Amino acid sequence: MNISKSDIEEKLDLVRPFLAEDDGNVELVDITEKGEIKIRLKGNCSNCSMKENTIKLGIENILKQFYPEVSVVEVK
Repeated sequence: MNISKSDIEEKLDLVRPFLAEDDGNVELVDITEKGEIKIRLKGNCSNCSMKENTIKLGIENILKQFYPEVSVVEVK
């Protein structure tokens, strides 16, 4: 897979303002050859009861709009 960290960071910047509204953030940890984007939720998002929705319905949906082959994996 040929997606750079800067490409993913640029797309994560699209969701960061929404996460910041709840004093949260997302950190890019790694991009694997299998197309897994490994992230870590930070701040209030890290222990929120809705974090799975944030990952799947928010972050993963945005990334898949640009890179349909990716999947997002949370790293704790």
